[in-house]
Amino acid sequence: MKDAGMRIRVEQELRDAFVAACQKLDVPAAQVLREHMKAVVSKVDETGKPTQKRKHGATR
Repeated sequence: MKDAGMRIRVEQELRDAFVAACQKLDVPAAQVLREHMKAVVSKVDETGKPTQKRKHGATR
């Protein structure tokens, strides 16, 4: 159930490019953000540390 909102500030150019990319993928921008939030939460345990160690030298 979606019962909370979140307001963030981003550069107009980034927002416009993100919305355009989501439209090309035919997926709502809010859905993409929710999925990313869930992925981040699932990667962090209750101590705030990543649940999986990255390989040495790995970058984001």
